[in-house]
Amino acid sequence: MKKHGVPPAARPVLVRIPVEPVEAAIEADAFDAASRNKLAVRGPLFGVAAQSEADGQRWRVIGAITNGCPQQARDELQSKLWFRAKDETETEAERRALLGAVARLETGKPSEVTVLGTRYRVVRAEEYAGLAPDGGVELPRPTDPEPVLPEWTRTTETAAVDDGLVLDPDAPVTPLQAAEMLTMRSFAYKGSRYPGNVLRDSERAVHTHPDVLLLPTSFVVVERTGDERWSVGGGLHATPQDARRALDFSLTWFRPRQAGVIDVTAGPDVDARSVVAEGTHPDLAEMKVLADAADRLRAGRLNEVEVGDTVCRIARSRRLVRWGPDGPESQRPSDVTMVEPMALHPRLDAYGVVHNREEGTRPEDTDAA
Repeated sequence: MKKHGVPPAARPVLVRIPVEPVEAAIEADAFDAASRNKLAVRGPLFGVAAQSEADGQRWRVIGAITNGCPQQARDELQSKLWFRAKDETETEAERRALLGAVARLETGKPSEVTVLGTRYRVVRAEEYAGLAPDGGVELPRPTDPEPVLPEWTRTTETAAVDDGLVLDPDAPVTPLQAAEMLTMRSFAYKGSRYPGNVLRDSERAVHTHPDVLLLPTSFVVVERTGDERWSVGGGLHATPQDARRALDFSLTWFRPRQAGVIDVTAGPDVDARSVVAEGTHPDLAEMKVLADAADRLRAGRLNEVEVGDTVCRIARSRRLVRWGPDGPESQRPSDVTMVEPMALHPRLDAYGVVHNREEGTRPEDTDAA
């Protein structure tokens, strides 16, 4: 029984020894990286996890822990519950319960809602990366997952970050994973660049959520021009190849439109490659730099490519979730909310009928059962 005012005790870590050759190679890669790399913290990320009675102590990630703002995670949950009420619910009572949760998320900032026997929580993770001795962000490792044949088609769906992920604090881990988890238990923000409330919340979390769970490695495009610091150039991806494909798209399609070189109304097949092939565009030289960089990326399955005076790199992103007696840590009071809650969808009544907002809302339509 937990005594009042006494911080919860940390869980023991169950370690398993890798025996398969591939797993042993992954562990060797992790050891090499740990021996030469320092860690750099980027900041918090947010997603959504769910827990029902059948889950026991485990939580299922239903919204990837990749958002930079807790409200984005709440908005994602609002949409999931709204569509469940619209498309997956047959009874009026269930729909009322779901719409009651939706109404809370439309106007408030709850870190957790419970509906129909399931708890839905905004989950907070810490994102960090390895830094090589030269200050560069860690590249993908030889044992990171790669497809046999690289996919470059923009519309092809690939694995999503955190797809099917289950958070289990008692799952066995490898020796290097255990070492990282134990090392990061004491991690807290330090330094004058953090506001006082951020420092206090970070230190408090070490005691209220003493355990650490490591999330799957993800991959992100980072960029550096000249002697500037590395900056993130997009979202997280499940594999290095997914990040390369995103970089290819950015170089050939997005950047020309962002710079106004290609009109935003141009067709989806108009990009730097097609402009270079056509050969008459006034900014042909600029488009050739982008297309050439993207072609090198494709031909060599590279993890780094130079685009003019900018270096673009595929980097490994690591994340951890703090864990306490009641499960994964949620948002902290000092976490910044960049957007305010709002209704994201048309009004749905308890009978499954979608109405325009202008029609008004009857209180009995959204009351929770």
